[in-house]
Amino acid sequence: MAASFRLAVAVTCALVLATACQGLQVGYYKKTCPSVEHIVRDEVKKFVYKNTGIGAGLIRMLFHDCFVEGCDGSVLLDPTPANPQPEKLSPPNFPSLRGFEVIDAAKDAVEKACPGTVSCADIVAFAARDAAYFLSRFYVKIDMPAGRLDGRVSSASEALNNLPPPFFNITELVGSFAAKGLDVEDMVVLSGAHTVGRSHCSSFVPDRLAVPSDINAWFANLLRRRCPANPTPANDPTVNQDIITPNAFDNQYYKNVLAHKVLFTSDAALLTTPATAKMVQDNANIPGWWEGKFKAALVKMSQVEVKTGMQGEIRKNCRVVN
Repeated sequence: MAASFRLAVAVTCALVLATACQGLQVGYYKKTCPSVEHIVRDEVKKFVYKNTGIGAGLIRMLFHDCFVEGCDGSVLLDPTPANPQPEKLSPPNFPSLRGFEVIDAAKDAVEKACPGTVSCADIVAFAARDAAYFLSRFYVKIDMPAGRLDGRVSSASEALNNLPPPFFNITELVGSFAAKGLDVEDMVVLSGAHTVGRSHCSSFVPDRLAVPSDINAWFANLLRRRCPANPTPANDPTVNQDIITPNAFDNQYYKNVLAHKVLFTSDAALLTTPATAKMVQDNANIPGWWEGKFKAALVKMSQVEVKTGMQGEIRKNCRVVN
């Protein structure tokens, strides 16, 4: 690992939590499971090449995992009689969160090669990294540190309490990210992941389509044609988050923010302070700027409140605790 990257990881760890990066390092499995990152990447590739939306889901999965109980694979746990309402059944995750089958396939393949060695939490982090790599047409290359352990706690109510909803304003967004040790620029940069994926109409209707609104009139009319005026669980279609380059992991999201062609209140909120608006402009207009920032921000987020030592375990099956 290059000295400069070691320093960057060390600085990031200090910013997140004093203990957050204990044991996390790039190449963590070099001796115990040297093929793990290739195995995960091969599985992600199979799924993403069939359906780019799965790639968007895997990036979102890491975010939704890390913001609730830390980056510990708790979002993967299925309901049980003892815990009928885990994170994955919380409204921010169900039914919209995708990619669980990719994690299952990767874990199965990794277990065959290196039984009982690699955590589900690390597989989630590797899969998000690989999804960004494929969706960016191999442009976004991230050195992802590993060494996370899997958590044993998963609560739907904690997901509701910790995941920033699409109607948050800028103050609420900044507070939500700050609670996880992430700063304003991290928030703006990670929001750029909305350059891929789809959203249910209920995430922005009727709020964003009310009159008056800052939303572009042509874009609002397009959304009105695609979404019911009052979405219900039985009638809640999805639309692309980025209508210009929907399947490309690129900086188009920020151009859409500037053009007022974004779905969420939380997307439009990035223009409501001079500092965040300047970040949006730089991400939109300077080639390669956002992609470089995203690499660092994703790694920083992947280190939030990780489990180490006796705090966690290495699950045999990602859907159930040992």
